[in-house]
Amino acid sequence: MKFLAIDTSGKRLLALAANGEKIAFSDGECAMQHSVCLFPEIERVLSEAALPLSCCDFLACVVGPGSFTGIRIGVSAVKGLCFGAEKRALPVTSFDAVAYAVGGEDKIAAVDAGHGYLYAKGYGRAALAAGYYPAEEVLSLARSAGAPLLAAEELPYASQTVSLREGLLNYCRAHADEAGEAQALAAVYIRRSNAEEGR
Repeated sequence: MKFLAIDTSGKRLLALAANGEKIAFSDGECAMQHSVCLFPEIERVLSEAALPLSCCDFLACVVGPGSFTGIRIGVSAVKGLCFGAEKRALPVTSFDAVAYAVGGEDKIAAVDAGHGYLYAKGYGRAALAAGYYPAEEVLSLARSAGAPLLAAEELPYASQTVSLREGLLNYCRAHADEAGEAQALAAVYIRRSNAEEGR
């Protein structure tokens, strides 16, 4: 299986190229400069994996929730690459990128939404619809369900910090057959941006 996957939904920039068992990745702080750093990192990981874009089976992108600007940058970049190279696109939610980093069915995946709030989604018996919640509410549900609260960055509420790289890789391998037309790739926004709410 050969694919390129990116995540621009958070503070870090993750670019991952998988050429069979050969994996190359870039995972580092980009000071929220995704638009500047993204394409050089894509070129680098593809080169390290000895994987021309034309040989990818599909391209994957984390579509949110997360940074509104970061998500738009990632979705636009992957759409453009897919159109240019005539490739299929696989959307990955931030929740799935977190959840697929570890095994087990019962868990809650969380993404920091700032100001004591989380974007969160439950899996298995940890029944929680994808949404925007006060962190204490999510933590209470995780405790009552006996499910770990997972996050990709250190949060005081999380019981386990996971690797987005592993989660993204695992999700893409498990859902490769769900890649579809690039024009269907769309950002996932759970709530309105701060700028929209301030109007």
